Amino acid sequence: MLLAIDCGNTNIVFAVHDGTDWRASWRAATHAERTADEYAVWLTELMALNGLGPHDIDGTVVATVVPAVSRELRRLCRVYFGGEPLVVGDPDVRTGVPVRVDRPDQLGADRLANAVAGHARYGGPLIVVDFGTATTFDMVGADGGYEGGVIAPGIDCSVDALYAATARLPHIQVRRPDRVIGTNTVSAMESGVFWGYMGLIEGILARMEDAHGAAPTVVATGGLAPLFVDETPRIHHVDAMLTLDGLCQIHARNRATPAAGSKT
Repeated sequence: MLLAIDCGNTNIVFAVHDGTDWRASWRAATHAERTADEYAVWLTELMALNGLGPHDIDGTVVATVVPAVSRELRRLCRVYFGGEPLVVGDPDVRTGVPVRVDRPDQLGADRLANAVAGHARYGGPLIVVDFGTATTFDMVGADGGYEGGVIAPGIDCSVDALYAATARLPHIQVRRPDRVIGTNTVSAMESGVFWGYMGLIEGILARMEDAHGAAPTVVATGGLAPLFVDETPRIHHVDAMLTLDGLCQIHARNRATPAAGSKT
């Protein structure tokens, strides 16, 4: 079985794939000071609740956008799960994705995994919208190549900034308000955050489509994706496991015998 680890700025997701489907997944807050041993205690206990143990794992793959956590995740895999992990972004890792940007080394591993899984499942051209700590919009070409994207502040970051920068506005939860025009401070803030973000989503997607000159399929992933997808016809699919599926596919590609002269 494969243990896949997707480490974002806010949360780390651990998931086990049995070769056919995902058996279980678990989420923890990202803390740079947490050690491999601490992760191991937490993770092995949760695995046991699902009838799994470290002896069931014969491969590991890691994507992280938090460099400070990378060393401990590598040690977790090496000490507790039997070997060095495949780390997306390492120079020798083959993804099969041509990366057509100025600095390929700066492309987040999660965005690369989304491109891999998105093109495999939905074809191209494709835009992947990932609702995370930042909201990212990534353009994938008809051939599966990564062509660039847009990075915007995540909606939770926007809410936190609004609260931190004002003296009298409360901290609110992100939700779809019942009315556009708020009749009190909280409902006015909820409307501004939700519908303002809808405007950002639709505006960026429209401009990306115009710039690309095609009508791409749009797939959304990330925890807040379901909140927005029903409010716009521009998002065609929601895929909660997209990043993990991409990690699984990258791991499978690198376990296979590489073709002569292959660099991707």
